[in-house]
Amino acid sequence: QVQLVESGGDLAQPGGSLRLSCAASGFIFSLYYMGWFRQAPGKEREFVASINGGNSRTYYGDSVKGRFTISRDNAKNTLYLQMNGLKPEDTALYYCAKVRSRYPGIDDTRTRESYDYWGQGTQVTVSS
Repeated sequence: QVQLVESGGDLAQPGGSLRLSCAASGFIFSLYYMGWFRQAPGKEREFVASINGGNSRTYYGDSVKGRFTISRDNAKNTLYLQMNGLKPEDTALYYCAKVRSRYPGIDDTRTRESYDYWGQGTQVTVSS
């Protein structure tokens, strides 16, 4: 069955960096868009970034553009999120997810409803 396991969450100082990983199994990883979302207490789950199977197209939420970088290693079935310039407002539980369709529309990967499998999340806390 499909499994997504995130890791790398930690406590970081403002301005610092973290790298999240998501190990995927149970499906042909290279065929699907993957995404990162985050959810802070009391807030809706928010789109962070997505990437196509071929590692050639990436999309970012406005709040992380220019600071975060999504990437993937299809040989290792692993998705990454490099987070630089961290801010306290980046504090959240970060989830990786698999897009349901192999051919999503341009804006589909920004919406939660386009994803069919989710990891359990990894906590990122940004505080001095």
